[in-house]
Amino acid sequence: MSARALAACACGALSLSAAHAAPDAEALKRGEQVYERCVACHSIEGNRTGPQHCGLFGRRAGTAPGYDGYSKALRDSKIVWNEVTLDAFLRNPVNAVPGTTMGYAGIADPRERTDLIAWLREATRPGKSCRPSR
Repeated sequence: MSARALAACACGALSLSAAHAAPDAEALKRGEQVYERCVACHSIEGNRTGPQHCGLFGRRAGTAPGYDGYSKALRDSKIVWNEVTLDAFLRNPVNAVPGTTMGYAGIADPRERTDLIAWLREATRPGKSCRPSR
């Protein structure tokens, strides 16, 4: 899927996210376990090799505060992160955004992606444990 197609997916994401029931505790636990694969490069609160995830949902790709390591492809993608765009990107980052520098093969299992995205939605809400860099 091209970056343009990912950006187009964002239009329907609001109704999709509203239609989904809150994830159960087990799904969130599984999602947190999947996120453990990401912590070598990412964290919720701060930038590492990859950008922070705090405030991820609704943020345009390539714009995490204080992070300047994005590829031109991701900065130019016009993707806005939501359940749909994250699912496509996490499935296969290189296919979703040709030219991305995120060197990760992706998450093939749809349940793992769904659980990870549900956990990220909760864990990345600005608030007590998620304070975006400025």
